[in-house]
Amino acid sequence: DMGRYPGLFRAGAGELMDTYDVIVIGGGPAGGSAAHVAARAGLRVALVDRHAFPRDKLCGGGFTGRSYRYYQEIFGAPIPAEIILTKTSVEFHAHGQELARIDDIPPIHMTMRRDMDASIVGHALASGAEDFCGAGVAEIDLEGRRVVLKDGRELGYAVLIGADGANSSVARALFGQAFDHERIGFGLEIEAPVPAADAPVRIDFGAAEWGYGWNFPKAGSATIGIGGVHSKNPEMKAAMERYCGIFGVAGQHKVKGAFLPFGDVRRWPGRREVLLAGDAAGLVDPITGEGIAYAMQSGALAGEAAVEAVRANHPPRALTLYKMKLRPIHRAMFHARWIRQIIFGRAFRNTFVRAFRGSGTVRYQYLRLMAGEIEYPALAWATFKKVPGFVVRSVTGR
Repeated sequence: DMGRYPGLFRAGAGELMDTYDVIVIGGGPAGGSAAHVAARAGLRVALVDRHAFPRDKLCGGGFTGRSYRYYQEIFGAPIPAEIILTKTSVEFHAHGQELARIDDIPPIHMTMRRDMDASIVGHALASGAEDFCGAGVAEIDLEGRRVVLKDGRELGYAVLIGADGANSSVARALFGQAFDHERIGFGLEIEAPVPAADAPVRIDFGAAEWGYGWNFPKAGSATIGIGGVHSKNPEMKAAMERYCGIFGVAGQHKVKGAFLPFGDVRRWPGRREVLLAGDAAGLVDPITGEGIAYAMQSGALAGEAAVEAVRANHPPRALTLYKMKLRPIHRAMFHARWIRQIIFGRAFRNTFVRAFRGSGTVRYQYLRLMAGEIEYPALAWATFKKVPGFVVRSVTGR
């Protein structure tokens, strides 16, 4: 219907360009979910990524209970069992101190992004999204509502969804920069040899400033890394070496790094008919650094907003619809950022260590959060109830 979106159909000197209801840039959890939801609803969808799938991706690969639930809700099937490893034991450490080892916890799953993202893209393509993976983006023309690929093809859109990570080209086109350099996080990690079969998940608060370290055992390797606020970690490589030294693997494996929007949530995740999802919208857990769950959920919500806006023949309404749908995620992020002050801030660092070590309630609620059984408001309340007493004791020494 060439009258549906006036001005979208002509490229150059009168040439017709291929036009889509929705173009999704980025084939990770956010982009794959967005493309799947929009295509399943009957929209014409182009899924664009500079890589063909499967491809490797820097990521700890923690796949929490929340992620597991969202995957099943969005794609109508559980994540394939062969691409996850489930653990029921976890060790918590903080600033060189062991806090607790807890067994028989709600399941924590580990996955390799190479496998998981390929699975998600497979769902999107099976739902009818057209495959432009392996085709990089040369230009995003917001005024003309078109995307030019590096091979010269031009695609028009009614709604554009940028799910292209922390260094999002769509965010740069909208706002001039992809992220705030003072608030962005940064992570380093290695793939180490296969761990012992009974190796627990390990989390080290404070392995980096305003961040943490992780050792995630997986089926074919162990992912070991640290992440924290970039501006507070000028010596992150040295911190990574120290952390690897704990496990006897310092200097033995190639270290990879990437920016992480570590709780730097975008208040305005887009503009009019252009939406940002996942890491591009800053939707990464400010405490655990987990981005997979909120990426899938925000991608699905962006897809829903696009469907509603296109069906109403009013693409510019997409952002208004999307922001309304994102309210629960933004609310969870607000609570998480409050708790982060207690976990990572120097003023309360010892307070949190004492609370976590001494309060079974705080540990239990944290584990329930990781399992996807509760959201941050419940953890915030449990933490808040414990903080005043621990503050007094930390000051008085009693």
